[in-house]
Amino acid sequence: MSFEDMLADLQAREEKAQAMGGPERLARREAQGVMNARSRIDSFIDEGSWVETGLLAVSSIVPEDRDKTPADGKVAGFAKVDGRTVGVVANDFTTKGASSSATNMKKIGHVKRVATERGFPMVFFGESSGARMPDNMGAKGMGVNLGNDPHQYIRNRESPWASAVLGQCYGSSAWYTCLADFSVFRKGAVMAVASPGLASFAIGQDVEAEDLGGWKLHERVTGLIDRVVDTDEEALEQIKQFLSYMPSNCSELPPTAPVPAGSDDGAARILDILPDSRKRGYDVRKIINCIADSDSFFEFKPRFGRTVAVGLARLDGKTVGFIASNPMGKAGALDVAGCEKATRFTVMCDSFNIPLILLVDTPGFVIGIEGEKQKAPGKIMNFMQALQMCTVPKLSVIMRKTYGQAYLNMGGGRNSDDVVAWPTAEISFMDSHFATEIVTWGQDASEETKQAIREQMDKDSSAYGLAEIYGVQAVISPADTRRYLIQQLEIHQLRLSGGIGKHRMSAWPTTY
Repeated sequence: MSFEDMLADLQAREEKAQAMGGPERLARREAQGVMNARSRIDSFIDEGSWVETGLLAVSSIVPEDRDKTPADGKVAGFAKVDGRTVGVVANDFTTKGASSSATNMKKIGHVKRVATERGFPMVFFGESSGARMPDNMGAKGMGVNLGNDPHQYIRNRESPWASAVLGQCYGSSAWYTCLADFSVFRKGAVMAVASPGLASFAIGQDVEAEDLGGWKLHERVTGLIDRVVDTDEEALEQIKQFLSYMPSNCSELPPTAPVPAGSDDGAARILDILPDSRKRGYDVRKIINCIADSDSFFEFKPRFGRTVAVGLARLDGKTVGFIASNPMGKAGALDVAGCEKATRFTVMCDSFNIPLILLVDTPGFVIGIEGEKQKAPGKIMNFMQALQMCTVPKLSVIMRKTYGQAYLNMGGGRNSDDVVAWPTAEISFMDSHFATEIVTWGQDASEETKQAIREQMDKDSSAYGLAEIYGVQAVISPADTRRYLIQQLEIHQLRLSGGIGKHRMSAWPTTY
């Protein structure tokens, strides 16, 4: 064969692989307004930066599938996103439903390994029918396809991972989404252990896809998803935005961004948001927006664990993480979902050298039978352990009330590097009304007696009472919060380690 023939053969093989499942299948997706694997990559990366690996890979188990599996259903490679290197795996659902096989799992393993060892993020565009049949059937199928990579699902957070659920996501597509630091879900997609058909067969009753693993379930009940969007394009943009806050790996500091004009003006509006009465609620996200650089707050899981708001933002151009009690949800009392959300976020920030800011206004924890069924004491301690193990700078602002164990969970005492309070702060073991009822339980106490007890319990609960014993480092005006936090972040830089934390929770299984 001549050189010309060899090159022509190579080109033909490449074109066949790039054609994926063929023009008809691709056209149907386009008509539905759904992007294919390669168009997702093209829209996501910097133009001209794509370096593909495994283009000519095909199914290796069933001989008759060799000509039906271009790139073996998973498009993998490396590219630049906003000038930084990333690893990308995009599932090609037009080819065997992007099902997992011996060959394409090698491709994923290679990209993950390179991203980890060379220090750059991984991005997964999830859409997969699960394991490929009959490749995985029988002892030989299991032996060839499963268990050959002892590090396949280890998550040590050496570099950030992001995942988009963009269609049916079963098996490995679901696994990698759950392991990711940030996940976005397109409405109409499904993420579950197995398909509705298989689930229906297994349990003997019809199962609807949305009930099994739709966006409402994962956004509001499981908390496995950080953002929900309407289109593929929005999903890609969300991942790009997430990456803009993150370092390329755990040994780097997050990137610094220009400070938008007017960012210093917002703190003066805090008292316009904070109600005069501590019994009235407010949306703490408005407070965050007053403190952070303008338009920089990027919230995680807004519809899950609504007793607390978490998200990335910037202060003076530097990435920070906010964990904030939100009185709009259960008056800010932390529930199981809120603890899970705060724990997972704390682990991520600590793993990638992102300082934490805690904004505190909580009456404690939600108590009752339902919480106990959900292992509330364990979830509270998971959050507590995560905060105490966290080695990045931690700053706590007591805005209004903070009671009991929640005082510690939200950074009180020595659980933050610096604690500051507003004059509106109230610190005690519990609300004086409830405390009075407890101490007079079973007694024939008059209302006058109860009032006297309440007044006694109230008198030492102010911010100044805590300041007198150096339980807080300062009492400041809310309008000074942004300036104070910027100053403290400068003071508490990890200079001896170049800003890099100890990452003691890098392998923490945060979906537990």
